[in-house]
Amino acid sequence: MTGKVLTFGELLLRFCPDANGDWLSNNSMPFHVGGAELNVATALALWGIPVKYFTALPDNGLTDQLTNYLQKRNIDTTAIHKSEGRLGTFYLTKGKDMKHDAVIYDRAGSSFAKLKTGVINWDKVLQDVSWFHFSAICPALSQDAADLCEEALKAASQRNIFISVDLNYRAKLWQYGKQPVEVMPQLAQYCDLIMGNIWAAEKLLGITVLGDIHESGKKVFI
Repeated sequence: MTGKVLTFGELLLRFCPDANGDWLSNNSMPFHVGGAELNVATALALWGIPVKYFTALPDNGLTDQLTNYLQKRNIDTTAIHKSEGRLGTFYLTKGKDMKHDAVIYDRAGSSFAKLKTGVINWDKVLQDVSWFHFSAICPALSQDAADLCEEALKAASQRNIFISVDLNYRAKLWQYGKQPVEVMPQLAQYCDLIMGNIWAAEKLLGITVLGDIHESGKKVFI
């Protein structure tokens, strides 16, 4: 690989209350800096692969602290855009069933979700980039975020940058009036590598899962 990997997505603070509510008495709650695409950037940096991270964050002191945190982990932060809005967060309750109320999103109105097209200088962001990576979580946030994804993908494609997508499906997102299959196939056409299981492909790309897939013995590749 001759250039950097650019990961594209929202930075989140993850708060982890305990299921018994002891955090209220202890006046303490663990937190983590993350987000699907930032997690990829962090892993790549640990493996010594040059990586750049694009996100949008509010222009305040907390963002400066977060940026310094990423830089210390060998992540190129020059593509981070500062704009109006807020920092996205979510809550993941420890010791609780993931299928129910363990995950609570608080991302509405975030800087990333509100960022519009026509603002970012893609020549600067994509400089020295040979691989562009995003996930299906990004266009699930808002119409603005979905439009921004397509703008970024077009810019990367025009520069012959290799593009990959992780078909992360989050049922609690996609709350702005669009179904995933109305958005993701259009974005997937720009991708050289699509990663995900068959159920995510069904939800996001409209690729039907065979009803007897477990009994048929057929192998399915995406």
